[in-house]
Amino acid sequence: MMYHQMPIPPRSEHLWRYTPWPRIHPTKTDDVPSADDVIFSNDGPQVLNSIQPSQDSQGDIARAFLQAAGGSSSQMSLNDESEPIHINARASGHVAVGHLHLDVKGSAVVFLHISGEPEWVGLHITGNLHPNAHLAFGFINELDSNTKFLRCEDWQLDRDSSLEHATLSVGGFRCKSDLRTSLNGTGSSVRQSITVNADGSRHDDKHVEIHHHHGHTQSDLVMNSACGGNSHFIGTGLLTIAEGANKSDASQVFRNLLLSEKARAEAIPELEVLADDVSAAHGAASAPIDRNQLHYLMSRGLSPEEAQSVIVNGFLYNAFSNLTNKQLLEEMRTRLTVHLECELKR
Repeated sequence: MMYHQMPIPPRSEHLWRYTPWPRIHPTKTDDVPSADDVIFSNDGPQVLNSIQPSQDSQGDIARAFLQAAGGSSSQMSLNDESEPIHINARASGHVAVGHLHLDVKGSAVVFLHISGEPEWVGLHITGNLHPNAHLAFGFINELDSNTKFLRCEDWQLDRDSSLEHATLSVGGFRCKSDLRTSLNGTGSSVRQSITVNADGSRHDDKHVEIHHHHGHTQSDLVMNSACGGNSHFIGTGLLTIAEGANKSDASQVFRNLLLSEKARAEAIPELEVLADDVSAAHGAASAPIDRNQLHYLMSRGLSPEEAQSVIVNGFLYNAFSNLTNKQLLEEMRTRLTVHLECELKR
C-alpha cells in the first residue's frame, strides 16, 4: 500500500502510543517532502552498490513513508570477512533518507555509524542472513542533538544463522526506532542489546519485535537506559512464538536508571506464545541511583558527578553483557566510554 493510501495510525496502537506519527513526521502528515541522500561510505574493500529500495512496506506507515520520500539506497554483500567493516552514514539538509541492505552469506562484523546535523533523517535497514550465516552488527547513533530521527529495521534469518545486534543511542532530539527480526529457520538465533543515554529534553522510543516462526530458535533481548534532565525513554518489546514452534527459547529484560526527578522511562515487554513446549521469560525494572552506591564512591574521593558517572557507566555497559562476539562487544563499549567521558567534561 502506498503512503497516501494509509490512514494515520491511532495512539491506541502501542507502536505509536508514545511517539504518534504526526510527532515524528518531518512536516505535515499528508506531505512527502523531497529528501536528500544519506551518504553511505566505508574504507574497506567491500563495495556499496546502488540499488532500488524495496517496495514491501509490510503495511507500516513509517516504511511506506521512507519509500515514498526516496533518498539513497545501497547494498553490501558479505561473505566471510576477516576484518570488521565500518560503514559511515552521513546526513545533512532539511530532510535526509537512506536505505541500506545487507546480504550475508558467511560471517562478518559490521558497524554502522550515523552522524550529521539534519533537521530530520530517516533510515531503513534490511538484512538477509542465508543458511549458516553469522553477523555481528553494531549501530551507533551520534546525530546532532536537534535532529528528529526515524529508524526502521527488518532482518530475515534462515536456518542455523545468527545475528548479534547492538545499539548505542546517544544522538538526536526525538528518536523513533522500529526494529523487527524474523527467525525463519530451525536453529536461527538473535541476541539484541540496546543502550540509551538520554539527557536534557531528549525523547527516545525503541520498539523491538522478534518473531519465532520455527522451533529450536533462540532470542535474547536486553535494553538499558539512563535518563537525566527532562528526558523520556520508552522501550517496548514483542516476542512471538508461532504455533508449532516448539523448543523455542525467548527472553527479554528492560532496565531503566532515572537520574533526575523529572526524567521518565517506560518499559513494556510482551510475549505472545502459541506453542506448548517453549521457554519464554520477560522482566522490567526502573529505579533511581542507589544512594548507598553514591556514598560509597564519594567516600573514596570521587566527586558527586564522578561517582554518578561511574555508576551510569557500569549500568550501561551491562546492556551489552549478552553479546558473545568480542569485536562487537569491545567496539560498542569503547564508543560508550568515549561518549560518557565527553559528557563528564562538559
